[in-house]
Amino acid sequence: MHKMDLIDTYKEGFITYLNEKIKVTEPVNLYEPIHYILQLGGKRLRPVLTLMTCELFNGTVNEAYDAAMAIEVFHNFTLIHDDIMDSAPIRRGKATVHKKWDVNTGILSGDTMMIMAYQCFESYEPITFKKLMLLFNKTSLEVCEGQQLDMDFETRNDVSIPEYLKMITYKTSVLVAAAMKMGAIIANVDKNEADAIYDFGLNLGIAFQLQDDYLDTFGDAAVFGKQIGGDILENKKTFLYLKALDICKDDDKQKLLDFYTSNQNSKNKVEEVTQLFTRNELKGIIIHEIESYTNKAFEVLESLSISKEKKEVFKNFGLSLMKRTI
Repeated sequence: MHKMDLIDTYKEGFITYLNEKIKVTEPVNLYEPIHYILQLGGKRLRPVLTLMTCELFNGTVNEAYDAAMAIEVFHNFTLIHDDIMDSAPIRRGKATVHKKWDVNTGILSGDTMMIMAYQCFESYEPITFKKLMLLFNKTSLEVCEGQQLDMDFETRNDVSIPEYLKMITYKTSVLVAAAMKMGAIIANVDKNEADAIYDFGLNLGIAFQLQDDYLDTFGDAAVFGKQIGGDILENKKTFLYLKALDICKDDDKQKLLDFYTSNQNSKNKVEEVTQLFTRNELKGIIIHEIESYTNKAFEVLESLSISKEKKEVFKNFGLSLMKRTI
């Protein structure tokens, strides 16, 4: 079966399961927003990874649906609360929950989703249940820590690159890694294999986030699907910005600091900052970093005891993720 067909098959199976499970019951004002955010779509990347990993490790895919559901419900819960924190009006092209309803509804529906995510694990046998819960608890806390670091960085001028990498790891990568490891746990593989697939997901997740930084500045708006230079306009301390401060000569460094501390968004800001990044060869540096994490992920695959064909499926998935234009 062709790789993308495989992913679409998992995605369709998961959406069917989601639609069976998530119904709008009383009180409607609590459950309607939950149904709404879960129907907004998105790539369903994390649940697909849980299903795919379980099957590639010779597990039964149907047994992985509940864990995949926990991951997707948790992920969307964090989006509702993130959108409140960011005062974001739009998510995936539609009104955010707190805009469509109100902030209190967003808080309570989000809280409910977190509890629903935990409930998804109730179907597992005690030994599997405990392994999944330990991983889920650790991951959930890390996601919250990552979000706090992200908020802290907004007001700090001394963020280091290792701190930034920790933030994106906790905020995004750990959930991708946990989604994969859960599939392995359900397939009942030994600990080394489960840990290895977690590392694969973690490194791929970091590469994916760094690529987001790259595309936001150097991408093509028509292909990327969102405004180019958004990070620069919002003074986001991305890898590009932090690395530039690290390596630039004093005059460029000062120029960058001026751009990022001024409240005035001059119409040339995106253009000038992008030029500054380009002349300091930041484009090559970040591409090298992305490749380095992608290669780390692929090296981990070598240690797995699954067949060469199955390793290829993981590898191709990684490559398709890194060749994305969205």
